[in-house]
Amino acid sequence: MSKPSQTLFAANIDRRRLLAGSGAVLGVAGLGLASGASRAEAVEVSKLMADTGLPDLSEGPADAKVTIVEYASLTCPHCAHFHSEVFPELKKKYVDTGKVRFVFREFPLDNLAAAAAMLARCSGDDKALPMTGVLFDKQDEWVVRNNPVPALFEIAKQAGFTKDAFEKCLKDQSLLDKILAQRKRASEEFGVSSTPSFFINGEKFTGNPTVEGLSGAIDPLLSAG
Repeated sequence: MSKPSQTLFAANIDRRRLLAGSGAVLGVAGLGLASGASRAEAVEVSKLMADTGLPDLSEGPADAKVTIVEYASLTCPHCAHFHSEVFPELKKKYVDTGKVRFVFREFPLDNLAAAAAMLARCSGDDKALPMTGVLFDKQDEWVVRNNPVPALFEIAKQAGFTKDAFEKCLKDQSLLDKILAQRKRASEEFGVSSTPSFFINGEKFTGNPTVEGLSGAIDPLLSAG
């Protein structure tokens, strides 16, 4: 799993100049986890599913017997692996059959991840998850670059962004504040300290996030009375 590090945050300082002209993202400072973050393995479902200030990015029926909440960073290679190699099969087995609701929540580990999360949100509620998937699939095209902005814009254009819309989105301080508030709450209240992190009906999943590993946690809940 990917965790914040001094190296990562040092890179954040460099990335700020890469996003020159994108005022809101330039304002992201530190992105460090709160020192007093809890390490609870389970949280009350009502608290976990409470309004975050952002529309939930979810697939599957709202009344599914099992709800999985993932916290992920768009620059996290482990998250990209999950979404490209594991999630399609998990979705086919559980989400498409109506057994599981899957909720994706942003937990940016650096400024670039925050910028990408903003762009996905700005694409529109119906396009946000598909764009998130594209950002994960093309992570090697925009994350490890001296200047990620042109590559991000090329991806954004596929979702209908103009140059003006792209720049306006990255200056949306209100949106950035909501994403960072969601991240802070996950850290302080739910003990999220790395990505990807999963909660299954409120229980923090600590196993290997493979289809087999997640099935081991999901299936008993589905068969329970």
